[in-house]
Amino acid sequence: MGRPVDASIDRGPVSRPASIDRLDRQIIEALQENGREPFRQIAAQLGVSEATIRNRYARLCRENVLQVTGVTNPLGLGFDAQAMIGVKTSGPVEQVADEIATWREASYVVVCAGQFDLLVELVCADRRHLLEIINRMRAIDTVVSTESFMYLELWKQLYDWGTGPDGHDAKPAAERTTKKRRSR
Repeated sequence: MGRPVDASIDRGPVSRPASIDRLDRQIIEALQENGREPFRQIAAQLGVSEATIRNRYARLCRENVLQVTGVTNPLGLGFDAQAMIGVKTSGPVEQVADEIATWREASYVVVCAGQFDLLVELVCADRRHLLEIINRMRAIDTVVSTESFMYLELWKQLYDWGTGPDGHDAKPAAERTTKKRRSR
């Protein structure tokens, strides 16, 4: 059941894999439904060998397509300050993204179009810690401005959006289990 995880690997930029076939999608969907599902059971459900599931799983993880991890509610663990930060830059946005992505407090860093060049989700121990990290962000030479959106309550956090934008293998939203996570 337990799978070894290399803690030294951070989830970073994801490139499109050479090919993801129907079996890969079915494995991903099984793990989205239950990340602790034994490979033996997934193999039996899909009509393939356990070794096939193991090999496919290893390849999907190696290619940064799949990461099985315990998802937590940060507020339930004692982190008392979360925020999404919009960042405007004056230089290459990738350099700022690279730097912020190394910070432990940054759980999500995305280069985007629109009003901001970057969106950064921060998870901090308290508001003082959040302020320190925002000030650290503002101190980066090419950061022009930031706008903070402090989270008041975590209402919904899902990671089971399916396996394809075309919808062929993705489950319709009505068929997925909705997991509401409330802060208090």
